[in-house]
Amino acid sequence: MAGHVHIIGGGLAGLSAAVELAGGSEQVTVYEAGPACGGRARSYHDRHLDCRIDNGNHLLLSGNPAVYRYLGLIGAQDTLVGPKRPVFPFIDLTDRLRWTLDLSRGRVPLWVLSKRRRVPGMRLAELRGLLALMEATPDMVVADCLPAGSLSRRLLAPFAISVLNTMPDTGSAALLGAVVKESLARGGRNCLPRFPAIGLSESFVDPALAHLAVLGAQVRTGSRVSAVEFTRGGPVTALQLGAERIEISPDDTVIMAVPAPVASGLLADLPGFGAPDAFEAILNVHFLLPSAPVLTGGLAQAHFIGVVGGISEWVFAKDRILSVTVSAANRYADRDLDELAPLIWNEVRAAIDPAATAPLPVAMPPLRIVREKRATFAATPAQDRLRPGTHTMVPNLLLAGDWTATGLPATIEGAIRSGAAAARAVHARKGTPGRPG
Repeated sequence: MAGHVHIIGGGLAGLSAAVELAGGSEQVTVYEAGPACGGRARSYHDRHLDCRIDNGNHLLLSGNPAVYRYLGLIGAQDTLVGPKRPVFPFIDLTDRLRWTLDLSRGRVPLWVLSKRRRVPGMRLAELRGLLALMEATPDMVVADCLPAGSLSRRLLAPFAISVLNTMPDTGSAALLGAVVKESLARGGRNCLPRFPAIGLSESFVDPALAHLAVLGAQVRTGSRVSAVEFTRGGPVTALQLGAERIEISPDDTVIMAVPAPVASGLLADLPGFGAPDAFEAILNVHFLLPSAPVLTGGLAQAHFIGVVGGISEWVFAKDRILSVTVSAANRYADRDLDELAPLIWNEVRAAIDPAATAPLPVAMPPLRIVREKRATFAATPAQDRLRPGTHTMVPNLLLAGDWTATGLPATIEGAIRSGAAAARAVHARKGTPGRPG
């Protein structure tokens, strides 16, 4: 039985669902409130810098199956680049110590036996922290699993902050453990760092929109859904878009793929609906250089460096742009951005200068600061319990988004998985075959 699938939200969760469903028996329409699709994973032209930048930095891994399936479906699998080896350069600003974590390609972690390839100062006994994370119960926080030592301070704690966007003393150990199981535990072949060759939109958004257009799906930007109408105990009957009302038949399906606060507002009257209600910020600072730095060593291979002991978490080298990510940024909510920017620039210089053929300018270059106050749900055990599944009590209403119960933190991989799960639920509801996995 054919029907119309209405997808509310054009972020990666919504686009993932649309890509899985387009070209099948159902008509597909995506409604995006903003002027462009992509959500937190898109590129745009910044007028101040007069160049194109990503609205955030996302470090992907070669072992992200949903990401590569999605890119394969839209013909963009070759748009991600990265080093040929699972290498991760770091600097500890406390003592200006630099190293490159160089993982073994196979499952056997031979890297821990080499002082040249592992975290400086780590003890082999500290590896029990990784086992503790993988065995963590839902109520445990990351700090419960981390033994004192260099491995925790210089790798596992920063890794937790970046992955969870939540501090280790409150972040869910089980969610971090799920990531460890899919990355480090599977060996370096699954840990090759990957990022877009050009930009997030060029990899994840533009090819998807072109693919959907060819398959006859409709994508409506600037179309904010202001209300979802449904009968008590029955199906969704209409969507309200300002003055426009779209009738929804019982054979149609609605996929709600908007951020958690938006979904909570639209579904406030839905019995039994719940969603995360505490959030963490992410701060991104994009510095525009007069010319692209010439890099050497591990930084030349990776084009990014992890920063320990500072405000910055990661510095990405993107041609003339040096882009900094500060995760779990609620802790800096009361700090003035004009005060933070010079401090971050000094950290960038400390991280980049020793690996560049020429030093960076002492004077801070032009910059753009992007602070997303509710970038992700706070990945605490309590908030993780609030994440809903794909299905709702309404028979033709499904949910998608990195805030739903994907089993992962709020990541691109999780967002894409949630969209694919919603698409599978549509096929199950209609009794139609989905795309082969």
